Amino acid sequence: MNQRPQDLVFTLFGEYLLHRPEPVWVGSLISLLETFGLSEGAVRTVLSRMARKGWLEGERQGRHAFYRLTAKGRDLLEEGENRIHHPPGEAGWDGRWYLLAYSIPEEQRHLRDRLRVRLAWLGFGSLGNGLWISPHDVDARVAALARDMDVAEHLDRFSARHLGPDDAAELVRRCWDLEGIDRRYAEFLERWRPRLDECRRRADDGTLDPEDAYRLRFELIHEFRAFPLEDPYLPPALLPPGWRGGAAGALVEALHTLCRRPADDYVDSILETHRP
Repeated sequence: MNQRPQDLVFTLFGEYLLHRPEPVWVGSLISLLETFGLSEGAVRTVLSRMARKGWLEGERQGRHAFYRLTAKGRDLLEEGENRIHHPPGEAGWDGRWYLLAYSIPEEQRHLRDRLRVRLAWLGFGSLGNGLWISPHDVDARVAALARDMDVAEHLDRFSARHLGPDDAAELVRRCWDLEGIDRRYAEFLERWRPRLDECRRRADDGTLDPEDAYRLRFELIHEFRAFPLEDPYLPPALLPPGWRGGAAGALVEALHTLCRRPADDYVDSILETHRP
């Protein structure tokens, strides 16, 4: 499991604290993160750093520090939650492509790099030379992104049909590494199917400990959250035969459902007992 402190904090807030409006005492955050190898000093450092970056905001109540998500942090994690549990691409496809062309001056290269990352997050694939395509109607989100980054004057947006010379499958192969993504889905399934079977057995016989459920659900989402960054969630008509993204998503939902209540109970107990 990726042990970068900031990524662990994002997973904790996104999976367990996103829908809790009250700020969380830093002592509770330390208790919830120490099981993943973060020391008290490391937790305090990363919380402070994330507050400076605008993801969290801190407040003090007497001698005690508390943290909550900023609007920026909440928007990011809500979008991530939606893409994990309600991915796009399951509906039919009408054959139309959404095209985006940009021309950003060299002196604003940092904006160009940021835009590429955000477009990949929205499911775009690159045709090269500043031209990106998506089978999804994402115009409203692109317009909001352009306003947010102040690059609207550098973008042109189109809706079109592909007339060749390649077929749709070849066009997809040019724009996305589906073979590599599918291979990583297969590896994910191989690692997590035994853990799902074990969790089902323990849930059936009543031995699924709340702390174990908390840790298992955390590790599951922490690993799986990498996929929305690379999977464009193409419509079924554009996916290769035997695509394993759907099976991976179903496994996540099954294991998440088994662990949801006991894991939430564990977090509730920490927030209740570890308070100043």
